[in-house]
Amino acid sequence: MALWMEPGSEPKTESELIDIEGINALKESAAIELKEQGNEYVKKGKKHYSDAVDCYTRAINQKILSDADQSILYSNRAHVNLLLGNNRRALQDAEEAIKLCPTNVKAFYRAVKASLSLNLLTEASSYCDKGLEQSPENAELKKLASQIDLKKSEHERREAEVAKAVAGIKDLITAFEERNIKMGKALYQELTGKKKPVLDRNNILHWPVLLLYAELPNIFSESSPLPWDDDHVYTRDAVEIYYEASHEICLSKGEIFRYLSDGTAAANLEKIEGFDDKSTNSTTAGGSSRWIKVDERRRLYDVLKEPNFIVSGIPVFFVVSKKSSFYKKFKSGNWAPPEIA
Repeated sequence: MALWMEPGSEPKTESELIDIEGINALKESAAIELKEQGNEYVKKGKKHYSDAVDCYTRAINQKILSDADQSILYSNRAHVNLLLGNNRRALQDAEEAIKLCPTNVKAFYRAVKASLSLNLLTEASSYCDKGLEQSPENAELKKLASQIDLKKSEHERREAEVAKAVAGIKDLITAFEERNIKMGKALYQELTGKKKPVLDRNNILHWPVLLLYAELPNIFSESSPLPWDDDHVYTRDAVEIYYEASHEICLSKGEIFRYLSDGTAAANLEKIEGFDDKSTNSTTAGGSSRWIKVDERRRLYDVLKEPNFIVSGIPVFFVVSKKSSFYKKFKSGNWAPPEIA
């Protein structure tokens, strides 16, 4: 009997041949029946999609149908996987269907759909072109071709925006390096938002600057004029501007890039070649004073180059009055800015 034959051996007797034919007929009948059951499950709706996948899988595993029929089974399973959102599996099934039958237009259609869902635009375009070679007037494939072209245009536009943003950020970082400007962790962003420096076409850096009144209980007050200055000590001749001499860690080029890219088309880039994440210690000039008075006649450019000035996202300066009773406390170093969450 054929049932007792060794795997891989050929039938030798007429009886064995008849048995093999009978077994194959049963397997073929089972495969066809499973295919039909799978089709019925698809018609019944989403609750039965997993049953349909099971039926198509069992039919495929019979390994008895012709390549063309096996291709249909894989294509059908790809269809259900698309309905289930299993796009990677759908693409694999569609590709297998195409290998078995290169004229299976539905398989090409499903390969395109799956590739589009996976954002594999090159693959989607290739399968769409091959499908249209088989069926030049296929309306569904033509519609997908239009979608691919649109997605390609959007992708190219996004890539151009990212490239432009990256180039602008690199130019900014180069400008910092050329000017010996050191960048630290951005502070006071609840006041400044996403304001950042801008480099114009003439290679001139434009900085937003934050001025804080150190004496205020809430230095973040935006009141104007100064209703709290009852003694009128904050007059133009009495006001002085200081910055805090910093001993912080300077940001690495990679960290600066991420800060500058926030809010731009380049925000989601994980890593840029040549921009490492190794932070460096700042170096401070001689002297022990924490607060450094700014000569108002100096250019901002020159102040930012000071060895002990680290830009906290944007330059931050503190305003005090030498006529104020707070002035002595500030100058002695016994005052510190409030902690930022």
